[in-house]
Amino acid sequence: MPWFYYVAKVILRLLFPLFTRRQVKGKENVPRQGAVLVVANHLNLADPPLLGLSLGRRIIFMAKEELFRSRFVAYFLSGFGSFPVHRGELDRKAIRRAKQVLADGLALVMFPEATRSKTAQLQPALPGSALLAIHSGVPILPVGISGTEGIKGIGWVLRRPRLTVNIGRPFYLPSASSKPSKVELAKYTDSIMEHIAELLPPQYRGVYGKP
Repeated sequence: MPWFYYVAKVILRLLFPLFTRRQVKGKENVPRQGAVLVVANHLNLADPPLLGLSLGRRIIFMAKEELFRSRFVAYFLSGFGSFPVHRGELDRKAIRRAKQVLADGLALVMFPEATRSKTAQLQPALPGSALLAIHSGVPILPVGISGTEGIKGIGWVLRRPRLTVNIGRPFYLPSASSKPSKVELAKYTDSIMEHIAELLPPQYRGVYGKP
């Protein structure tokens, strides 16, 4: 790993306790080794580094392609193991890369909503994470993030917002050798999001909230 990976990790370990009140629940649910697909809701740009600190193992992210258009930003993102994905389309190159990450026994993070929620509530998810989980057969680790929506402007530094990372138990989707139908894929996607919703306070659950 590039030198700045380790430097950034040390800096983040100092900054998060200084400017936020971070709480991690369920850390014992994180597999210590082996392939795992981490799925989480997405509220803020702080979510990836927050997950990196909270899960306790090296993780790799799929990041939106727009971030890689800057050579400077792309250099650092690539150094941290991130790779680009085109949102709103079937990005076969990104899917192959994701499968390889899992085949190498690493932890891959995906945000099924594919974008940050402007309301802090869960939005309808895209099927990419479910499709990857079905074909790779790896365990899925659901994570609910709350509080990072308060990291905005300047005043948040003084408020020290309370950030909670709630890690659930790993679960599996049925494996499939053939292409699942749209109905099946929608069902599996909903299953992933419902696992995330269970880890969030009711006001964060949005379209996946239960009556």
